[in-house]
Amino acid sequence: MSDQQPASRSVADRLRHALASVRASAARRPVPWIAGGLATVLVLGSGGAVAVAAATMPAPRPSAAPVADGTTTATSTPSPSTAKPSATPTPAGRAVPENAAGPSALRTCTITAAASASGLGAFEGYVMNAKTGEVLFSRKGDTAAQTGSVMKTLTTATALAVVGGGYRIPTTVTNESGGAIALVGHGDATLSAGGATVYPGAPTLGQLAQQVKAKLGNAPVTTIVTDDTYWNDADAWDPTWPVSERTIGYQPNVTALMVDGDRANPGAATSPRSTDPVGRAGTLFRTALANAGVAGAANAQIVKRATTSTDTIATVSSQPVSTLIGQMIPNSDNTLAEMLARVSSKQSGSDGSAASLTSVYQKALGSYGVSPAGIVIKDGSGESAANAVSPNFVAHLMVQVAAGAKGLGTLANALPVSGQSGTLASRFTGANAVARGKVHAKTGWIDSANTLGGYIDAADGSRLTFAFYAIGSSRAAALPALDRVTAATYSCGSKLTGS
Repeated sequence: MSDQQPASRSVADRLRHALASVRASAARRPVPWIAGGLATVLVLGSGGAVAVAAATMPAPRPSAAPVADGTTTATSTPSPSTAKPSATPTPAGRAVPENAAGPSALRTCTITAAASASGLGAFEGYVMNAKTGEVLFSRKGDTAAQTGSVMKTLTTATALAVVGGGYRIPTTVTNESGGAIALVGHGDATLSAGGATVYPGAPTLGQLAQQVKAKLGNAPVTTIVTDDTYWNDADAWDPTWPVSERTIGYQPNVTALMVDGDRANPGAATSPRSTDPVGRAGTLFRTALANAGVAGAANAQIVKRATTSTDTIATVSSQPVSTLIGQMIPNSDNTLAEMLARVSSKQSGSDGSAASLTSVYQKALGSYGVSPAGIVIKDGSGESAANAVSPNFVAHLMVQVAAGAKGLGTLANALPVSGQSGTLASRFTGANAVARGKVHAKTGWIDSANTLGGYIDAADGSRLTFAFYAIGSSRAAALPALDRVTAATYSCGSKLTGS
């Protein structure tokens, strides 16, 4: 303790001497002294030296380093040899370099093994970070291919862009001369005979018949015209669709007039369809008219042609398109998909034909800020193997869907959820159950491909959008393989890398 005291007195003496010199210098030359800056006095420890230096050098600017949210903060001071004076000094701790790049996660996680499973066949896949737009994985991701029912997400987005979620599809009855009335379809496949239906809340033929009775009173009906000319039914059945899709009951002929989706059993989602949905609609309407007490209706002749009258005497409308989407997407209803595709074509100013769909979809989908160049649309349901859409495009569209942009929240809310709802309710089991409740996606299944496309709320909190196509493998092999690669993607999150 005692041997440190003389050194302390020496330091004190030196400090007093230095301060006295400072005061004397300031008194002699006050302006230069102020301009030059205040002297800095450094006391270096109990036994250190005292240094006095005039601060005439410009203050160095702090450097900046990235932090978690992508902004920057000051971390160090450059050496005098590299420091540059600034006309407008930046407050300490707030220096931000121009075009500062945000941090990126260290991508070290791979799904290569899962993506190489034989059950995926000729696999195509694409994954991106929905927030940053970074491509995390792509294997033939830019190759346009058959989509299966993932196509229904494009059909939904197109319908929302063209007609909007509030649009209702009408069915009308016109009064013609000579005891004839016409049942005119505009694409509402949910129009019901009034019994069991897979479309709860749908309008009915009975409602139309009651309106006709109120208008006509006791005037007899001798002829019932069935008019499905809202679009030409010459392409009602795509030649690439297997006929079994109709006979088993997944798909009807696509006509603008039908009842209960032309199902033999209106209460069953999968039910055989006829070769003449328009004729069946006429027969069912005749029964409804007779039940409503319309004179002569029970024996009325049914004729298929365009109506010659604009005298509308009855009208019913479908539920809003948003409701139809909620019925179509979870259950992958082909009938509603085809109707929405053709209605979108007509309402966009085109002719409602299958041939018009590519241009109609391209224009509508482009409104979401994604590039639809190169997509080929043969139908609204995705049943045709001739459809061609890349996983890249689906993943980019899903960024907008997940964000609910421009009404696409309707689609986001309707997507099946892994292990919980819709066509994914029984999927993601065993080791893949880690992703249950975290994958929101549309399934696809045709003879030549099984597909999945949507978005994932990943384990690390990031949101990823994706599309995976398993082409050429059996359904039994493809489904667990798709679940595995999707669950692996969930686990990797934003650290996913590879191709």
